[in-house]
Amino acid sequence: MATSMGLLLLLLLLRQLGAGTGADTEAVVCAGTACYTAHSGKLSAAEAQNLCNQNGGNLATVKSEEEAQHVQRVLAQLLRREAALTARMGKFWIGLQREKGKCLDPSLPLKGFSWVGGGEDTPYSNWHKELRNSCISKRCVSLLLDLSQPLLPRRLPKWSEGPCGSPGSPGSNIEGFVCKFSFKGMCRPLALGGPGQVTYSTPFQTTSSSLEAVPFASAANVVCGEGDKDESQSHYFLCKEKAPDVFDWGSSGPLCVSPKYGCNFNNGGCHQDCFEGGDGSFLCGCRPGFRLLDDLVTCTSRNPCSSSPCRGGATCILGSHGKNYTCRCPQGYQLDSSQLDCVDVDECQDSPCAQECVNTPGSFRCECWVGYEPGGPGEGACQDVDECALGFSPCAQGCTNTEGSFHCSCEEGYVLAGEDGTQCHDVDECVGPGGPLCDSLCFNTQGSFRCGCLPGWVLAPNGVSCTMGPVSLGPASGSPDEEYKGEREGSTVPPAATASPTRGPEGTPKSIPTTRRPSLSSDAPVTSVPLEMLAPSGSPGLWREPSIHHTTAASGPQEPAGGDSSVATQNDDGTDGQKLLLFYILGTVVAILLLLALALGLLVYRKRRAKREEKKEKPQNAADSYSWVPERAESRAMENQYSPTPGTDC
Repeated sequence: MATSMGLLLLLLLLRQLGAGTGADTEAVVCAGTACYTAHSGKLSAAEAQNLCNQNGGNLATVKSEEEAQHVQRVLAQLLRREAALTARMGKFWIGLQREKGKCLDPSLPLKGFSWVGGGEDTPYSNWHKELRNSCISKRCVSLLLDLSQPLLPRRLPKWSEGPCGSPGSPGSNIEGFVCKFSFKGMCRPLALGGPGQVTYSTPFQTTSSSLEAVPFASAANVVCGEGDKDESQSHYFLCKEKAPDVFDWGSSGPLCVSPKYGCNFNNGGCHQDCFEGGDGSFLCGCRPGFRLLDDLVTCTSRNPCSSSPCRGGATCILGSHGKNYTCRCPQGYQLDSSQLDCVDVDECQDSPCAQECVNTPGSFRCECWVGYEPGGPGEGACQDVDECALGFSPCAQGCTNTEGSFHCSCEEGYVLAGEDGTQCHDVDECVGPGGPLCDSLCFNTQGSFRCGCLPGWVLAPNGVSCTMGPVSLGPASGSPDEEYKGEREGSTVPPAATASPTRGPEGTPKSIPTTRRPSLSSDAPVTSVPLEMLAPSGSPGLWREPSIHHTTAASGPQEPAGGDSSVATQNDDGTDGQKLLLFYILGTVVAILLLLALALGLLVYRKRRAKREEKKEKPQNAADSYSWVPERAESRAMENQYSPTPGTDC
């Protein structure tokens, strides 16, 4: 162990030989257990992360306002040295990124971004403006600085997100980046009791002479004197871990002590009090309540809790005799493995709630499932919500409450409908899968149906079957549409096989048994039956308007009024129907005759046109314009006109 430590010290000291006078060559700030460095350079986020990683760190995190102040301080150091930064606005990469495919989450402080070095979502954020909701590319965060204005502690750099850049194209206004290096502990800076210079070399390849805290494994090169190389003395030290969480240089007494100055130079290098001797020597001392450490320079409180060893929300409790301490966490938290910090206790692992448990920092809360609500002061008590309560029912008709839910139902003649199954739609019984429910005509109504009959038939008392009605050939007394005035809605379904109702063997009407009785409401809307429907087979040559059963539930089926007035009304209806039928027949005959005449005319026209085309197509001959002369005998042509006897030569 001593050999390896000596080799490490030797390597660190050899690096210091070229450090010059120890002037700061990097922008670096160390505080707590971390150091921050700022660098200039137009690099992409990936290139900047690679450079930080080569020295054992990552792009800086900014998880709290205190950490944001440390980053601002190191950037201020960089800007004081970089006179070449002439841009008004500049951006510096930090380690906050969002991978491709991960979308924006507005409910979180980091909006779905995460730190490069890992770690949970932190509550601190300082966004410059509203973020773009993009998931198709990787996004990175930089600190936005106004380079023309001095950095003020009350005005911390804003966060700006954008593309992560690529080699050769880092992005708009990118001027540099900030790295962070974490350590297990820090040493106090070395105090000089006389003229001299201290140069620290850190494990992340940075040299500085003005660190407020020096990270573990750093080397210190102390050169005593006022610049005369012949009289100067050099000392080398290494920051080591002396005990758990205790880091020290391993030196005793002030460095570069000079009798010429005594306690007048830097208080002799003492932490608190400096006491001079008569011969120019001096000693360091501590105030009441403190004690001197082994380095004979630094003072620490006799109360171990005075240095606040407990972190986070833990409280330091002084032990017996004031020599030790323990850390105590508030309710809902417990000590972590270091026994110095507190972590949240997940109370939901003990199932304290009746239904749903949600863990919160330091506590928990109970929630109820869907369909339940908090029922009382008891922890986690839930009771069923009555969704069917008066005025709150989501169902159109019937509602039945169940444990944690409900279900809807419909009255007879309706079925459940809608995406959520809470609405009721009317069932059209006249077109049901079981066939028509009426012997003749069927009229659908809201929640029910109504039966009717063809002309010449009347509805039986059962409201389903049809019976033959009395027939009269008297003159018509009214319009055929009057009987159906107001019946404009619903559906009408005629019988499937025949227009006449079922009859018994003796010719008497016989009702067909049905599974459902029609509605007897007299005000239900129906649709008029078309007059073109065929008359029943039992009444040839006669036409009657459909007879529809109009009854009420209170009175039941009504019989015809009887007497001459009823017969006369039926006779008028029959005569009027015959006239309308004759009118329709005559109209149909006329239409057919017109079609025949049109067809005949078209045929004649086509024949004439064919003859004309045939003549035009006959071939022409040159002899067509000449005619042949009748043929004569040659003997007559050679007849001698001087012959006494015609027909002879002599």
